[in-house]
Amino acid sequence: MTPTSNPDQASQEAILAASSPWVAVVLNLVPGLGTGYIYQRRWRAYWISSGLATAWFVAGGVLSQNVDEVLMPDLVQQNQLIGLGGLLLLAVVTATEAGLAARRAQPSSRQANP
Repeated sequence: MTPTSNPDQASQEAILAASSPWVAVVLNLVPGLGTGYIYQRRWRAYWISSGLATAWFVAGGVLSQNVDEVLMPDLVQQNQLIGLGGLLLLAVVTATEAGLAARRAQPSSRQANP
């Protein structure tokens, strides 16, 4: 942990250092909505990932608004796969970032012997 002049930042770094990297990864990967950030108490990262997921849902709804499911079933399936792919990509990126952040915050003795 690096020395900081802000006591709030120091306590947040202590919480992050105490969090388990694998728990943060699993919580971000399985639901894919940034819940690992709640576990780590990283609110800015949580709201950014939640905003991105919400924007992805809204964009999918807006883009599929004029698609007739009966006349264009292939387009509907393609839109669903693109939507799922985007959410999976978001889950993988946030899970990786949460795990790396937890590992970086841990003391060097714990990093040497995981």
